[in-house]
Amino acid sequence: MPERAFTDAELDAAVEALSDPERFAAATALIQRAAPQLQKLLAIALREGGWFEDTHEHALQVAALTDDPNERVAAVRTLMAEEARLGMMVGVAVGYELARELEIDDN
Repeated sequence: MPERAFTDAELDAAVEALSDPERFAAATALIQRAAPQLQKLLAIALREGGWFEDTHEHALQVAALTDDPNERVAAVRTLMAEEARLGMMVGVAVGYELARELEIDDN
């Protein structure tokens, strides 16, 4: 099945559709059912991609060992925000591939 590029309008419409409470509830229920497997997949993707290797460990050490309490809090906040963003981006990629796999199985 060939990939197709989505227009900005199609992407906007899809995001808007997900803001419908009923539609989002269905998506949430699906994710809850698949959460344990998806969590394993996300961990594999992060590990295989090298996302949490030396750079992450260094940032963790800097955050934990900073003497100034305000700087430490700022470093921890930054680290948590970066981890969340990275997890979401990789999670979206995993979800995208899951959707493609489900489409393949449907055909």
